Amino acid sequence: MSSERARGAAITGIGVIAPNGLHADAYWKSVREGLGALDRITREGCEDMPLRVGGEVRGFDPAGLIEERFLVQTDRFTHFGMAAAALALDEAGLGRGDPAEPYSIGVVTAAGSGGGEFGQRELQKLWGQGSKFVGPYQSIAWFYAASTGQISIWSGFKGPCGVVASDEAGGLDAIAHAARTVRRGTGAMVVGSAEAPLAPYSMVCQLGYPELSTAEDPDRAYLPFTERARGFAPAEGGAMLVVEDEHRARERGTDIRAVVAGHSATFTGASRWEESREGLARAIKGALDEAGCAPEEIDVVFADAMGVPEADRAEALAIADALGAHGSRVPVTAPKTGTGRAYCAAPVLDVVSAVFAMENGLVPPTPNVFDICHDLDLVMSRARPAELRTALVLSRGLMGSNAALVVRRGGDSAR
Repeated sequence: MSSERARGAAITGIGVIAPNGLHADAYWKSVREGLGALDRITREGCEDMPLRVGGEVRGFDPAGLIEERFLVQTDRFTHFGMAAAALALDEAGLGRGDPAEPYSIGVVTAAGSGGGEFGQRELQKLWGQGSKFVGPYQSIAWFYAASTGQISIWSGFKGPCGVVASDEAGGLDAIAHAARTVRRGTGAMVVGSAEAPLAPYSMVCQLGYPELSTAEDPDRAYLPFTERARGFAPAEGGAMLVVEDEHRARERGTDIRAVVAGHSATFTGASRWEESREGLARAIKGALDEAGCAPEEIDVVFADAMGVPEADRAEALAIADALGAHGSRVPVTAPKTGTGRAYCAAPVLDVVSAVFAMENGLVPPTPNVFDICHDLDLVMSRARPAELRTALVLSRGLMGSNAALVVRRGGDSAR
């Protein structure tokens, strides 16, 4: 562990494709101002679904960032991932196609369900026209690991690659996996998650989740920590990061946006929200321990914010259990109430928000939430100025995974 800690894992590139912004800066501007992007779902074939409200990515044209030969063999969730990866690599100043050191860069992503839209389209061809009309890419485009493979092939990166399948918390687990891979000697990792669950087949699958909100008013669909909480609104899109060896990044003259300091994960079972209190608290304590961070050093918490009364209560209590008296004083926020929960991508977007928050000294607000029923200092209405050096990001999955990630402001890794 000591040798791994000696190699800091720095975030040097950020790419975002989200309902409230098709670039990291646009995303942050919307998050900072507390703007909401939840709206009626307009995707073809979804008109009669009982799920009415979600976070749709509108105006997205992947052709500007990805070659046609990759687009025809991949699903929308991979389009998001590849586009976000291109933006992150560009910011980090790392090339692709013919990298100087292809084995020094790897890729890891997390995904909840894979390419539902592509799979549905090809299965409809099978049923309606016959097997000869099913394209060869059906075998890979639906697969939850497709984004890792396609980003690796497209970029020419041949370092350690993988996919994390650990529920929604997998977004944080993937970042931790990338950071540990860097600490073990890999130069850099492209890491993150993107989801595309707003297609008919995917939406039908989600309707089995009792935690899903079927509210018709976008402003009332996703209200965690309130007495009106009735579940979460889903979203598509996501974010990709470049995580690289801190010394290597400084030698390249690349800006250190943040440092991945600590992570821990637990499992408490599907929809066992009362039990998630202990599991999430243990994950928080584990992340703090790995980061060498005292509870009072946490300057802001980006909450999981499930939007289910039992889950919200468990999270509030877990924060108190892990952070002690500091838990009721530390600013807490949940920007995802403005965009929806993009499953595995949701906590990655929260990490992006945390990086921008620390850089700008602002805790972003929790859109649409104005009164809460838990002992939390939830930031509402408008952004709050604050000195932010260390952020805690939390995530839980519907199947029972819990994760916590500690990130420090760039330049503060030695603190």
